[in-house]
Amino acid sequence: MQHVFADPASPWAAPRYAEAAAGVRRLLPAFADRVTFTRFLAPAEPTGAWRAYYARWAFARQPPDAPLWRLTDEFAAVARDVLDASAFGKWGPPLAERVVPGQRLVLAGVSTDCCVLSTALAAADAGVEVLVAADACAGADDASHARALEVMDLYRPLVRVTDVAELLAGADRPTGCAGDRRPRS
Repeated sequence: MQHVFADPASPWAAPRYAEAAAGVRRLLPAFADRVTFTRFLAPAEPTGAWRAYYARWAFARQPPDAPLWRLTDEFAAVARDVLDASAFGKWGPPLAERVVPGQRLVLAGVSTDCCVLSTALAAADAGVEVLVAADACAGADDASHARALEVMDLYRPLVRVTDVAELLAGADRPTGCAGDRRPRS
């Protein structure tokens, strides 16, 4: 839940960021100290295909402490655990260590069609059950958001698209949680 996606003037603005943020806010009390916020950061020196990516999105070639990479104030104030990565997918040893084996991973944030999707599929490949809170996510646009949710739902039962109300009702009460944030491709 970074400024780069919240700021309407940003090339990576998620038009429905505020709606996703409202969903994330509703989820936070239910997961308390089990929440991990993630931040996408530009690498110091892009390699491979990332060079072409950052040639296209040159504005993003900023250091990790640049204002665009910061969590928005409302989430920075409550973020106890923040994981930084220069890849869309945040699943890897640092995030895996935060999820107890056999527990579910709940993903919420922006962008559905980039970091959420990449993280969900990698976690599922690792054998983690993933729940995606659709109404606590936002994409680069509505169509991309919907397509990403449709793709993830194809991975049932490894990945399942749900919503905040269902999660809070306890029907899908996960035992592990992480919030994800993303840039668009």
